[in-house]
Amino acid sequence: MTDLDVKFDRYYTYDEMTERLRRLVAAYPDLATMKSLAKSFQGRDVWLIEITNPKTGPAAEKPGYYIDGQIHAEEHATSAAALYAVYHLLTKYGTDKEATRLLDTQVFYILPRINPDGAELSLVPPYYNWCGNGRFMPGADRLEGLIPEDIDGDGYIVWMRVPDPKGEWKKSASNPDIMVQRTPGEEGGEYYRMYPEGTVRNYDGVNVPVEKPFDGNMNRNFPTHWSPQEYGAGIHPLSEPEAFGMAKFILDHPNICGMCAYHTHGGIILRPSMTKPDSAMSARDINLYKEIGKVGTALTGYPTVSIYEEFTPDKSVVRRGGLMDWTYEEMGIISFGTELWDLERTAGVPKEGYYNLYPRNEEVQQKVYDYVKANMAEKGWRDWKPFDHPQLGKIEIGGMVNIWSYRNPPGNLLEEMVRQNVLFNLKHAAAAPQVKVEDVSLTAVGSDLYKVRAVISNFGYLPTNLSDVAIANKVAKPVTAAISVDGGELVMNPETADLGNLAGRNERLYPWSPWGQQWTANGRPIEWLVRAKPGASVTVTSRSEKGGTHRVTTTIN
Repeated sequence: MTDLDVKFDRYYTYDEMTERLRRLVAAYPDLATMKSLAKSFQGRDVWLIEITNPKTGPAAEKPGYYIDGQIHAEEHATSAAALYAVYHLLTKYGTDKEATRLLDTQVFYILPRINPDGAELSLVPPYYNWCGNGRFMPGADRLEGLIPEDIDGDGYIVWMRVPDPKGEWKKSASNPDIMVQRTPGEEGGEYYRMYPEGTVRNYDGVNVPVEKPFDGNMNRNFPTHWSPQEYGAGIHPLSEPEAFGMAKFILDHPNICGMCAYHTHGGIILRPSMTKPDSAMSARDINLYKEIGKVGTALTGYPTVSIYEEFTPDKSVVRRGGLMDWTYEEMGIISFGTELWDLERTAGVPKEGYYNLYPRNEEVQQKVYDYVKANMAEKGWRDWKPFDHPQLGKIEIGGMVNIWSYRNPPGNLLEEMVRQNVLFNLKHAAAAPQVKVEDVSLTAVGSDLYKVRAVISNFGYLPTNLSDVAIANKVAKPVTAAISVDGGELVMNPETADLGNLAGRNERLYPWSPWGQQWTANGRPIEWLVRAKPGASVTVTSRSEKGGTHRVTTTIN
């Protein structure tokens, strides 16, 4: 094995990431392949790493698990998580029991960096705090008002505090670095307006408009519930080449039965739906999500929550066009979205709510400030400095560098965080349906005739249809059993039998009860009549789109 030089205490540029992926694939050519799914607007490849043991069967005949990272430009820790998944599976094969079993029986599809253009712009000074891809340069999509820029030239885009008697903010009495909300009815102090750092185009001398950007939020670019009103949704579904490449790949690989899309931040595991309450979803699917989510919570400490119920503060404004809703609501794939890294919880702040745009109060801000100053140095915090703004006059520039505080952890915390989350991915992958030919028996009935009886069973946690949604949308393919005779012929019953869906053990969470979820079959027998001489062989093949292909051959004595 060559020197892989893969470290998880830092963040890699596109070229550095590409080089490390190439080294990993070159070191494990019997397990991994690397190819480009799409070209970005700026000509970068969107890499896909496929990992399985081909000696145990082709990838298309195995259950697939999909992981992606960095669909949003500033979420650098997500690339580290996806890279860690590649590294762990390859370097642990043959020594770690679970990694070995998974690569022998399943295939992993890993996209470490979906958004290479946006990531490259966000990873280097001035650290643009944006989620867009390469369709626009940061700020180039805004017509007027505030244009994000590093106007003081210190290599960081942070915050401007602008003196204004109408302002909503004031300096904390105990720590002037911290800005706190002016209370209702409060008068007589020094007040400020706060804006992202930048210049103001077409300034009218009064207002500083901040337009919602149109910078390619690719997690709003998928077909389900797509709306042009969404921030960065694109000009039509799958208008962005990176999103189109992802979607085509998923559609071309119907063996995918589990997914994790990585994001930052919040320290939570998100489950569907984005657009509707749990009461409008399948109760069985919700239970399934909750049970798998418990495994994730035990490994990571992250709670598993509904995007709509607990991660959408205004239920009249739901998120539309997301990857997870497309893969679950249309295809029934059990899909999670993990929000890595929780600065507040790491700083000792109790978790209250899951969607916080700003620290809740002065006490929380102080704890976060203390942690960032102690652990992230100047990269996470810039001291406030006076600046003569070309439009706004005398202001101060400084404050939190969101990308290197709220969005992404310091390097020394990165490896353990991504390791825990990848271990959850592996447990989720291991829950896949596993359809096998459990038993084949031959019974002689005379005149060279034999009754062949096979039992086809699902040994996995998930059912072969994965979800109720897949059945409702008529996308769940049935399990089939087929027979072939080498040295003889099939006499009775069709060569291929449709066995329908086979249950997983997820529906049997407690002993049977007439008031509980009723059990369905996780195995079915099938019989054929064949004519053959001794020495002939009979092969029974089970096929499941999500549960894999398995063959058993028996020789007639």
